[in-house]
Amino acid sequence: MRYFMELAYNGAAYYGWQVQPAQISVQETITQALALILRSPELEIMGCGRTDTGVHASQYFAHFDFVGELPKGFVSRLNKFLPKDIAIRRIFPVADDQHARFDAHYRAYQYHLTWQKDPFRQDTSFYLYRAQHCDQALMQEAAKLLLDYEAFLPFCKTGSDAKTMRCELFRSEWEFKDDEWVYHIAANRFLRGMVRLIVGMCLSVGEGKLSLAQVRQALDKQEHLAKSLSIAPEGLFLTEVRYAFLEGKK
Repeated sequence: MRYFMELAYNGAAYYGWQVQPAQISVQETITQALALILRSPELEIMGCGRTDTGVHASQYFAHFDFVGELPKGFVSRLNKFLPKDIAIRRIFPVADDQHARFDAHYRAYQYHLTWQKDPFRQDTSFYLYRAQHCDQALMQEAAKLLLDYEAFLPFCKTGSDAKTMRCELFRSEWEFKDDEWVYHIAANRFLRGMVRLIVGMCLSVGEGKLSLAQVRQALDKQEHLAKSLSIAPEGLFLTEVRYAFLEGKK
């Protein structure tokens, strides 16, 4: 039987979601706990996507296959086995062909940025003092500009194995709060390092280091920017994942 798992995690202590040689990952941590409780050492889980080192997820989905029904109170028991920075929200059976990665049609991210140093948010919001001097209007224009395009090679890290640079963007905008700025982006899929490169681009535009014309030219020609900036990972959250077969169900 196939089971879907909804969870959240603070990624500060992990080298991303994906299993890494000799490094601790979210996927490995959950897999080990599941295998131990269910006494199934061959058990494997598949996530809805990869998150990089230090990146968080307030909503994430994964699936795994297990012969038989899960015991009562399984979610609570699993949470007791897991560290405090990983929380399982629910686990539920789905059809055998439902896939956590390939069936997701909508993913949303937020990037949190602050210029006020806060020791209690150092892992969940990127501190950049000079951000307060950025031009908010230009940053918003840079974000909105992306909605005119369907391919995003300028915002894909080199060495990516992606077969296409095409993504359908549903949202790209900044929310400017008094003590924190939040960049919101949603799409059907994302390229490797895409969100952090976009945030870096917006900051460069806001600081006058990059013009909107240069960004548009890079997108028109599908070429990398002369000066790309991949911003730090700690402010990035995967916040929402949608599946057609789950819409309207809780």
